[in-house]
Amino acid sequence: MTLVAFDFDGTLSDSEMTVLLGERLEVAGEMAEITERAMNDEMSYAESLRQRAGLLKGLPQADAEKAYGEVRLRPGAAEVIESLNEAGVHTAILTGGFERGVERALAREGVAVDSIVANRLPMADGKLTGEVEGPLIEGTKDDALRRLASAQGVDPEDTVAVGDGANDLPMLRVAGLAVGFDPKPAVEPHCDELVTDMVSLRRLFEERGVLEPAAE
Repeated sequence: MTLVAFDFDGTLSDSEMTVLLGERLEVAGEMAEITERAMNDEMSYAESLRQRAGLLKGLPQADAEKAYGEVRLRPGAAEVIESLNEAGVHTAILTGGFERGVERALAREGVAVDSIVANRLPMADGKLTGEVEGPLIEGTKDDALRRLASAQGVDPEDTVAVGDGANDLPMLRVAGLAVGFDPKPAVEPHCDELVTDMVSLRRLFEERGVLEPAAE
């Protein structure tokens, strides 16, 4: 396997970006409810994202930046990414979340990935507009994974996808190895392997030949 694509919120990160942003306007509870419905495949991801973005209309840029600064990688995630990078694997993050939060979380840990495909929350006059833009609103993660694989000269069967929610299902179905990271009930049946922490994920990568086994 020479390309590994990760979801971000709920997978590489245990933060939920829209909730962190929503806390600044005291709409985090509504955000969490909408997110949960989307991740359980009870509403379309595009509709859920637009609803959540709409709740953020008027949030000042300074507050948005503070929220992005609170986004954290899950314990052990940076080490998994570093191991993949060292092994020459193309690492990618495909997320319906927001590019700025992903970038801040990676920078905090001093780690990088090769590709980030994410959405953005536009601003006007120093405030969020309540709109959302980017490739993963209506676009799906299977198309994004296929494009990345093609650009790298990799067959989709030689890719790995790691995710937890319903919007990850398209890429999980396309990838040669579909890994559910503590997946939602609607997602679990579509996974080849299940893990609940980064230690187990790294071990799985070693067992599946994505990484060389760590030296004893």
